[in-house]
Amino acid sequence: MNRGFGFEVVATDSATQARTGVLRTAHGAMETPVFMPVGTLGTVKSQTQEMLEQLDAKLILGNAYHLYLRPGHELIQALGGLHQFMSWPRAILTDSGGFQIYSLAPLRKLSEEGVQFQSHLDGSWHFLTPEKVVDIQVALGSDVVMVLDECARNPCTLDVAERAVSLTSRWASRCRRRFRELEAEEKQALFGVIQGSTFLELRQRSLEALVAIGFDGYAIGGLSVGEAKEDMYQTVEAITQLIPASAPRYLMGVGTPLDLVECVARGVDMFDCVMPTRNARNGQVFTWQGPLNIKNATWSRDANPIDPTCDCPVCQRYSRAYLRHLYVSNEILSSVLCTHHNLFFYLDIMGKMRHAIALGNFREFYCRFRSEYQSGSENELGRN
Repeated sequence: MNRGFGFEVVATDSATQARTGVLRTAHGAMETPVFMPVGTLGTVKSQTQEMLEQLDAKLILGNAYHLYLRPGHELIQALGGLHQFMSWPRAILTDSGGFQIYSLAPLRKLSEEGVQFQSHLDGSWHFLTPEKVVDIQVALGSDVVMVLDECARNPCTLDVAERAVSLTSRWASRCRRRFRELEAEEKQALFGVIQGSTFLELRQRSLEALVAIGFDGYAIGGLSVGEAKEDMYQTVEAITQLIPASAPRYLMGVGTPLDLVECVARGVDMFDCVMPTRNARNGQVFTWQGPLNIKNATWSRDANPIDPTCDCPVCQRYSRAYLRHLYVSNEILSSVLCTHHNLFFYLDIMGKMRHAIALGNFREFYCRFRSEYQSGSENELGRN
């Protein structure tokens, strides 16, 4: 029994599948739906831990693959674990590295035993088994550990997706066994990853295998990797209804602000995505009226904040004109401020959705957001 982890549903929306809950970890509790800023290398790019605390981020994501390569999980463990190493007292979820291995397909060799891959840093070869992936994450001391999975690129054939599901299920069983051997359940939780591309029968088969093994939560993997947006939404809607209601549902690597709203409506509890941080570094900021490309000359004399309705420190102090100047001047402060705003915006969306679900008017929020955000996105495209 995991004494440091728990999840309970607090409220559900009668018109959709949306729900609120409380996720408890060894490093604090948080309300769901929750968005995790991505801190792949033990840092959310351009943000200090104090800035993340100012945003009231409760849970961030680290990546076992990258931290294994540099600086090494043994070093991090010797220095007190990832929380102490990066001076982050709140919760951390670590991705197993399955997606990174997928994205480095030309540099890896897959087998039943595990995956052999070539480091993108120095070309050295490494071999990761499901057991070693668990060893790494237990050494890091993250609150939520992810199993090793095979992610098939979309679109893919039924045969390819079926092989990925079978291998992921077998690897998941080995991960669970190793997790118990290490007696990690006292402080850490282990999530299984559902694969199956957009084939609903395969998704169901994958989930059934994971439930039979038994996990603390269930992640939906292998989406937002090439499939049509509507196919992603249909897949999410179908599989969330089958995941045990008492377990948190985590949609990996998704997505746009609209994706968050659409997938909360379909019953998802947890999200992560590089979009708010990566897009900020490339000059795109998010508003309630859609994305805005701050690098565009349109804003060079605009004294308004990014979003006049936003309460973040950036919008309270800086103009679009100044932020554009920072970006085109290649100033580091551009990434700092735009990232801070974007993360505030993403976390604010989650907070407003939780509030709407609790009040019983999530459907109203959903319809209004879709209308205003999509119309704003179309207007911004016209300025590019």
